[in-house]
Amino acid sequence: MNNAITSDQVIQAIQETLQMVSISLLVGALIGIPLGLLLVLTRKGGILKNSAIFSVLNNVINIVRSLPFIILLVAIVPFTKFIVGTSIGTSAAIVPLIVYIAPYIARLVENSVLEVDQGIIEAAEAMGATPLQIIWHFILPEALSSLILSLTTATIGLIGATAMAGTVGGGGIGDLAISYGYERFNTAVIVITVIILIILVQGIQTLGNVLARKIRRQ
Repeated sequence: MNNAITSDQVIQAIQETLQMVSISLLVGALIGIPLGLLLVLTRKGGILKNSAIFSVLNNVINIVRSLPFIILLVAIVPFTKFIVGTSIGTSAAIVPLIVYIAPYIARLVENSVLEVDQGIIEAAEAMGATPLQIIWHFILPEALSSLILSLTTATIGLIGATAMAGTVGGGGIGDLAISYGYERFNTAVIVITVIILIILVQGIQTLGNVLARKIRRQ
């Protein structure tokens, strides 16, 4: 059995990982950011206080976040098959990744928005701003630096989750590590995949830090 891997396989694995991370992050953010804002706005003392909505959202997010990704991956296989028609491969891995990351982003957004000085919101209300205007012109600009760091954290979490998706043939760097490293006892492949993951994580964290710092200085 040939245990060696080619540069083409490594490049393909990186492309699959980036595809899973980018699509999952985009869709997850489109779901998670509004959910995070709703958690803040509908909680006790929020400008759209609604205990029923807050309770439902809070509990659903807690339930999904309580599941380790590998268990979530298996648990929603029927749903994944319904959405993409298969439970194997890169496309199939994106579905559980979105389900995993959306509530995670919601919590990160909630924490970032809660850091906004309450006095700013009160001043906006005193000026007669609508809830939408308060969110768009006051809350989001004030929380932007923190939100960027939160999305950076979510992206790094997604990279780790894509590696776990490799255990069920999800493709990407994790699949390469499992199929050619672990199952074939090839330490070199595992070392290569670890180095690639470290470079990806360090690069994303550095980019996030730089962007957040620039926005904070504005």
